[in-house]
Amino acid sequence: MDSLPLFHRIAGKPVIVLGEGEAADAKRRLVERAGGVVVSEGNTDARLAFIALTPPEDAAHRLRARGVLINTVDRPDLCDFTVPSLLDRTPVLVAIGTGGASAGLAKALRLRLEMLLPATLGKLAEGLFGAREALRTRWPDAGNRRRAIDAALGDGGALDPLREDSAAGLNSWLGAEHSRQIFGVIEIRLRSADPEDLTLREARLLGSADVLVYEPNVSPVILNRARADAVRAEIAAGETVSAGTGLTVVLRKEGRWTQMMI
Repeated sequence: MDSLPLFHRIAGKPVIVLGEGEAADAKRRLVERAGGVVVSEGNTDARLAFIALTPPEDAAHRLRARGVLINTVDRPDLCDFTVPSLLDRTPVLVAIGTGGASAGLAKALRLRLEMLLPATLGKLAEGLFGAREALRTRWPDAGNRRRAIDAALGDGGALDPLREDSAAGLNSWLGAEHSRQIFGVIEIRLRSADPEDLTLREARLLGSADVLVYEPNVSPVILNRARADAVRAEIAAGETVSAGTGLTVVLRKEGRWTQMMI
């Protein structure tokens, strides 16, 4: 991955769009849908620009010299940023990018996801946002709160985001008794360096870990399946790991599953 996906807020801000025709019109609509203000190249406050000119090189060099980040239609080699295919369930936005390799592929994936994600997904996000204080009251510890939410949002959970009625069940979930949460130490034996060989349960545990401990030579692509904010530590092969606060996942090339429950 050579790009960092970001959501850039442009509401009320100037964005340069250069060019005429269908491609330029599409970029103008994109900017306006996000609340941005389309301006000309002469605007010195703009920090983003879309270029739909033939040839585009001169405009790209001029704008880049001013510190403007540019997107050039059909020229990924001249782009500072690319525009993903967007699935809109406001406030939930799912962005699918291919780094400029194939807009058609990104669109095809978005259309598949359109069939999977219910129209009520945005209401679930708004409900969780509105319930932040109630969530902090119910689970004062941040780790316990995150694990409770993870369990509820998981496949078949009380707030499963792929269900149409999940948003309506938020209040009843907050007031209900909840099943035990996994904590302590869990060891995962890696069968290969391919993250696709992880079982669904293993992938979920990686995504929920508070602490990630791993033996030497564990593939970076597997480590990247864990939460970015999980504490990480490398250990020697076979080294014993003690339970800490929350869930500790240990990645080994050999070993058996072990776990402690409450």
